[in-house]
Amino acid sequence: MATLKRNYSRLLWDSDKSTNLPLFVDKALKLLNLKQVYYEVEHSVMSRVSCTACKAGAGLLQHYIKLGKSKEEINKMIYQFCVSLNIQSARVCEGITRLFGSEVVYVLKRITIGPNEICSFVIGDACGDVYNPYHEWEVAFPPVPKPVVRTVDSPIEKAPTFKVLQISDTHFDPYYAEGANAECNEPLCCRASNGPALTPGGGAGRWGDYRKCDTPKRTIDHMLKHIADTHPDIDYILWTGDLPPHDVWNQTKEENLKVLQETVVQMSDMFPGVPIFPALGNHESSPVNSFPPPYISSSESNIAWLYNELDAQWRRWLPAGVSHTVRRGAFYSVLVRPGFRIISLNMNYCNNKNWWLLLNSTDPATELQWLIYELQSAEFSGEKVHIIGHIPPGHSDCLKVWSRNYYAIINRYESTITAQFFGHTHFDEFEVFYDPNDLGRATSIAYVGPSVSPYYDLNLGYRIYYVDGDHDATTRLVVDHETWIMNLKDANLFGYPIWYKLYSARSAYQMQALRPQDWDKFIDDMTSKEDVFNLYFKHYWKNSPRRGSCDGECRKRLVCDARSGRSHDRRALCGHIEARIDCHRACAADMARLAIQWPVCFIVLVYSKYER
Repeated sequence: MATLKRNYSRLLWDSDKSTNLPLFVDKALKLLNLKQVYYEVEHSVMSRVSCTACKAGAGLLQHYIKLGKSKEEINKMIYQFCVSLNIQSARVCEGITRLFGSEVVYVLKRITIGPNEICSFVIGDACGDVYNPYHEWEVAFPPVPKPVVRTVDSPIEKAPTFKVLQISDTHFDPYYAEGANAECNEPLCCRASNGPALTPGGGAGRWGDYRKCDTPKRTIDHMLKHIADTHPDIDYILWTGDLPPHDVWNQTKEENLKVLQETVVQMSDMFPGVPIFPALGNHESSPVNSFPPPYISSSESNIAWLYNELDAQWRRWLPAGVSHTVRRGAFYSVLVRPGFRIISLNMNYCNNKNWWLLLNSTDPATELQWLIYELQSAEFSGEKVHIIGHIPPGHSDCLKVWSRNYYAIINRYESTITAQFFGHTHFDEFEVFYDPNDLGRATSIAYVGPSVSPYYDLNLGYRIYYVDGDHDATTRLVVDHETWIMNLKDANLFGYPIWYKLYSARSAYQMQALRPQDWDKFIDDMTSKEDVFNLYFKHYWKNSPRRGSCDGECRKRLVCDARSGRSHDRRALCGHIEARIDCHRACAADMARLAIQWPVCFIVLVYSKYER
């Protein structure tokens, strides 16, 4: 690490010996831990280390921009930085610079905020809550009083239901090669371009691989055929995005459109006549995470190349009337049947890795204001609504200001919105929403479906939901859900995949129903009962043999994730939960100290109940 820092320092000074760098950049070098930064960026779990690296990088780029360096000179510096510090291989560094460098420089040239504001905006609460008037905004609600909230009863047992499939994060890799090097030390392996395996057991498996590898075509084909054979009674499909692979340094618009076109044909052929409601992932664009809002009109930078193709491909399932909003912002609203609507959101307008939002994050494409209009119309018409999207609104990848506004919308229309569905994390999880004025009252539930891709250390999976169906007292709530998986280790060992039901939520978690208050109680159970949390942790990882142990900090993070429908606000949403977990751990770890600690535990536990 010391050598890397010396190389970094030499790179900076050699590039322009006559110029003094900002002091904070030099100071940041002393604190830089590149391995930790890389891990945190990859897992979207940020700390002060990533904050420091962000400030140093943003400050350095802004410094060279102020010096009048050309785009080509700055891109060359970024490439040298990447190679010199051995952040990635030379070809990955070259591809990243080519795809991302010009866009980042374009944005940084046009903003007036500094590294503190930039990194607080991009990273969130791990980088301080820096006030930034350029990125403070609120949506406007119509002057219509919120209806009186009525207690939601459990759905009627044995009432008719819809059977709904959710497929997410397929990350189909057309260049996956069985036996190729799966230990390539790049963001994506298991391709012929990675060369043959260098060690025994280092080759890519036939049906996929737990290492940094995406999904081969044969595996997706097998999964879809299994679903069609096992679940012939599916009523409709939620397809929540991320179709291309993780070769983010090597992608083109043409390649990503080809993946989109091929997978749309594949889904249509395998599920003829079944309605499919898609949502846009963050990997569909090239470069990844790049979704300029409509005000970016230059032909070189706008996103029309993708949105126009989405409209053309999705039109086989969606009515012609949604074409306008799909082409404008890749979102839409569809009346599935009288009294029941599905709204698909483009969550890339909350994506903090979407650098275009630094120019102006105020409700990009007026998507949230449009959502309010749709929900108000649904409320007037007595409709129930399901919302689908890709990035969960409470995830750290979602901008704090966008998430805060979305949270307010969910609270206002809690009687209309009966479920939300997202993907992106690759794990099997959920997020509960609460009344902002009473954080003890759960108002909504967002289901986060598992990924098809094993990327990485995961088994492959999909979800089946049972939604309260057509009858006079229907709630349109999710009555139950099942996660189905394929054990990748066994599939590669025995040469044939077997898909099986890992669990059903109500049975496994002994829940009366799947209302928001039922999931809130389940969070309480995970907080206080280790066996309940361990079962959730097993399902969270889709029963992967590669999952590690989960210590106290890990447990606090996962339970807090479940309680956080609002991003970058863990202190408000999870403080009491973390205190209770610490208390239970302390009391269970050493019974000899119980005589001293039990009064403290008792006070914390009782206070947390009243606080909520």
